[in-house]
Amino acid sequence: MDRKTASGHRKVVLLLLISCLCVAVGDTAKNGSLEAVSSRPSEVNVGALFTWDSVIGRSLGPTIVAAIEDVNSDNTVLKDVRIKLTLQDTNCSGFLGTVEAMELMGKDVVAVLGPQSSSIAHLISHVVNELHVPLLSFATDPTLSSLQYPYSLRAITSDYFQMYSIADLIEYFNWREVVAIFVDDDYGRNGISVLSDALAKNRAKISYKAAFQPGASISDINNLLVKVNLLESRVYVVHVNPDSGLDIFSTAKRLGMLNSGYVWIATDWLPSVLDSLETIDSKTADLLQGVVALRHHTPDSDQKKNFGSRWASIKNKQTTKFHSYALFAYDSVWLLARALDDFFNAGGNIRFSNDPALRRTNQSALNLESLRVFEQGQKLLDILTAMNITGLTGEVGFDSEKNLIHPAFDVLNIGGNGMRTIGYWSNYSGLSVVTPETLYSKPLNGSNIDRRLYSVLWPGETTEKPRGWVFPNNGKPLQIAVPYRVTYPDFVTKDKSPLGVRGYCIDVFEAAVQFLPYPVPHQYVLYGDGRRNPSFGNLVNDVSQNKFDAAVGDITITTNRTRIVDFTQPFMESGLVVVAPVKETKSSPWSFLMPFTWQMWVVTGTFFVFVGAVVWILEHRLNTEFRGPPRQQLITVFSFSFSTMFFAHRCFSILLDFRASSVEAANFGRN
Repeated sequence: MDRKTASGHRKVVLLLLISCLCVAVGDTAKNGSLEAVSSRPSEVNVGALFTWDSVIGRSLGPTIVAAIEDVNSDNTVLKDVRIKLTLQDTNCSGFLGTVEAMELMGKDVVAVLGPQSSSIAHLISHVVNELHVPLLSFATDPTLSSLQYPYSLRAITSDYFQMYSIADLIEYFNWREVVAIFVDDDYGRNGISVLSDALAKNRAKISYKAAFQPGASISDINNLLVKVNLLESRVYVVHVNPDSGLDIFSTAKRLGMLNSGYVWIATDWLPSVLDSLETIDSKTADLLQGVVALRHHTPDSDQKKNFGSRWASIKNKQTTKFHSYALFAYDSVWLLARALDDFFNAGGNIRFSNDPALRRTNQSALNLESLRVFEQGQKLLDILTAMNITGLTGEVGFDSEKNLIHPAFDVLNIGGNGMRTIGYWSNYSGLSVVTPETLYSKPLNGSNIDRRLYSVLWPGETTEKPRGWVFPNNGKPLQIAVPYRVTYPDFVTKDKSPLGVRGYCIDVFEAAVQFLPYPVPHQYVLYGDGRRNPSFGNLVNDVSQNKFDAAVGDITITTNRTRIVDFTQPFMESGLVVVAPVKETKSSPWSFLMPFTWQMWVVTGTFFVFVGAVVWILEHRLNTEFRGPPRQQLITVFSFSFSTMFFAHRCFSILLDFRASSVEAANFGRN
């Protein structure tokens, strides 16, 4: 079913519900009438819509009632005007919740607090748009946008920011894939959709979306987690309703999925459950050891401490403690009260009229007389969006998209019998161990923000960061391509061993795999037929196109290939070399003659004698050392020739002397 069809069905159901409801309450309204009251009436109607018997509702109800009493007893706001609160229970049902919502809208309320359910919030937002009644919603669904629902104000931090905080956590711990476990309704689906976009910006992804229907049985949850446990990723993000969320962890505990190596990250539903408990019992604490969770951040203040002390005296409460939703609800009541005060001060009137569009619908089929338009609802909405007060949650106001300003979360780690704050996340500064309100006063730059978290106790009572993945039990081994060619079989070739291949490259790869701290199942696939050499370029291209997971062999690293695949560090150089055989020879006294052949020695000796003869011819007439008996002159010539082998400098000096004597002789002849 597409979204348009689903929307059409919703409208039909909504109209039918309105018809049934208005038959019962239609006697209280008048056709075409206008009801006008003075600018400052003695009483204004405000509605509250939520599920009373729920983790969220058990804190919302007493808080809203207490806040209304505080407003009515405070003479500084609204003066003589009292707020009359009408409570409607949605009963954790989309159908009954819609009926209750329509009944509430038929009571001429000027504003509505709630609901907490995203499904009901979507339906009621259409109604308040038509009736111009501002809605202060506690639903965290990020798709409740101000463009589609202009009269819907989010009175609590949107899941849009929560999902981006989770994405930053995933990036901080260098994980790349997560499994999302969520309830398959508007709240779950839309939140996980934002998480997928946030992870993609950090080059991570959701590898599997494990959805279960609202109200799923333990058996259904068990089957879902068994399937999840077969996957590669061990990082789980749990985004479910607080009333059934602990069933996920009890089932995971039974399946051994809370041991070392697993990572569990829970959204704000888990702290809401735990904060409502006076103490965390040992059974519940045992289920949650090592879990990381997010909680709406509210700064410490005297107002917050006073409210905590006062909680014990609040009437009709069902829990000894409260969670963050209660703080936001209390601030929402005061925000509305101050907005109404400004509304009346600005001359606003509480006046309702019948909508002509509803009148036409009434004539055709349905009785919608009880639903009337708040004529100055737009004026009250404008005042609400411009309000800025300081409450239990800190500074309260709305941004341009009608979300609360300063979205922030506490990052919690569950260990022992309690929760420990390991850091904070805010839309302003990201992850930090410094409280967000401290950083708001500082300029945003990388030098003054310590982007880190305190140490985490992970499942299995270890402080070592889990790897975040394992080889899946139902996964396939890595496909490793091996070139099967004719030449150089010593590097890599086919073999009859269990591996199917052998060679130097295979030995290096297998040795590297043994060094890894985890097993790497792999299978070698021969590339080529063994009768001719395969194309290494095609092999590299096939790896880049994911036809193979990797390739092992004597593959040359080239610039073009590095553009499409990653290579390991080279373990063998293949430059130009000269290969020569090595022969064993015995040492000899005449080994100094081995560098030259006998022909080379004869030529060398001839040149030495020739040089000596030339020098004798030039010197014997002038140099007395070259004179004497023939035997002496012959010895001089040979000794001079052989001396040049070891005393080349003497030959050089003799030549210089010869050149100098020649110059003197020439000058003497000229003279």
